[in-house]
Amino acid sequence: MDFSYPPEVEQFRKELLDWLSANLTEDVVSAGRTRGREPHAFEILRQWDAAVADAGWGAVSWPREYGGRGATVLEQLAYAEETTRMRVPVPLNVIGINNIAPAIMQYGTEAQRREFLPRMVRADDIWCQGMSEPDAGSDLASLRTRATRDGNDFVVNGQKIWTSLGHRADWCQLYVRTEPDVPKHKGITCLIVDMASPGIEVRPLVTLNGAADFAEVFFNDVRVSADAVLGPLNGGWQVATTTLSHERAGAARLYAQLQLQLQDLVTDLAEHEVHGITVLSNPSTLRRLGEIAVRIDYLELLCKRSISATLHGGDALGSASLAKSVWAEAGQDLASLAYDLLGPGQTTGRWTDQRLSSRSLTIAGGTTQINKGITAVRVLGLPRP
Repeated sequence: MDFSYPPEVEQFRKELLDWLSANLTEDVVSAGRTRGREPHAFEILRQWDAAVADAGWGAVSWPREYGGRGATVLEQLAYAEETTRMRVPVPLNVIGINNIAPAIMQYGTEAQRREFLPRMVRADDIWCQGMSEPDAGSDLASLRTRATRDGNDFVVNGQKIWTSLGHRADWCQLYVRTEPDVPKHKGITCLIVDMASPGIEVRPLVTLNGAADFAEVFFNDVRVSADAVLGPLNGGWQVATTTLSHERAGAARLYAQLQLQLQDLVTDLAEHEVHGITVLSNPSTLRRLGEIAVRIDYLELLCKRSISATLHGGDALGSASLAKSVWAEAGQDLASLAYDLLGPGQTTGRWTDQRLSSRSLTIAGGTTQINKGITAVRVLGLPRP
């Protein structure tokens, strides 16, 4: 792996840090800690996203013609490291920017690109992604939401669940079944749906930590213009697996995020005592902290191997999948350790929230089981199941 940064990348880093130093406020950082769950905090983040986009820092990996900087992989790496270390909130439209936008860039009409992308990066419009269903989570090809052609429209009926920001979204990248009599991967179409359309019902879902970051969405005879198809008809699987992902160094956020969390935990433990004894003087505590620190170092190595593969034309998917699994399990163990050391009497605060929300880490963004399957095939060379 070669991660020496050329002068132009260091200049890129300096420009970013100068802008953040002049513009990032504690109000923005505070709003980002809760992902803007309160209405006031949500509006702070929306205004922040607009300011970041207007300054050209909203989606640095995007091509310049769509409001990005066309950043190189090493510039993306520097961006991910510095924004994480400075606790810059992730964009409200993070799924849109990283997942939906690349599909629009590749498959959308020029009119769709010009209409949707600038408003997405500024958070003028909030986007959600209609993939998971009650019986189709990691197995997207099993989705049942139907879209039947009726003249110039599709009529959509079905249900989506665990839709991030579904209750706040203006638009949805929706995956539907348009051809039931073909192999399940081949009868899926992607639609761009206005969430204000008649027949859409959205119900927020309250998770274990008391937050409502997700929603279930019901479609009851929702009419969607045939012009709203993204990509080829019955080619939705191809759209869903688009890996144009201009965000090719986002893996850096995984290890940088855990490094910050471990640093925060050590700071919080510095003055914490149990029965008059400082927690950090306990050899067992130091051993457990050290074990997690080593795992985070290992995660950084995995992430950089994945980025290095991207730089040198190798296969980044296997190491990226393994890195995601390591990140999820280390994040859960870190949250559990924090809760153990600070005591179960701590019923409020960031570590209680982290302890509860961390349970989703081995599910969100690809389950551990799916990622282990990818690792088995792509890294270990085992036969496909």
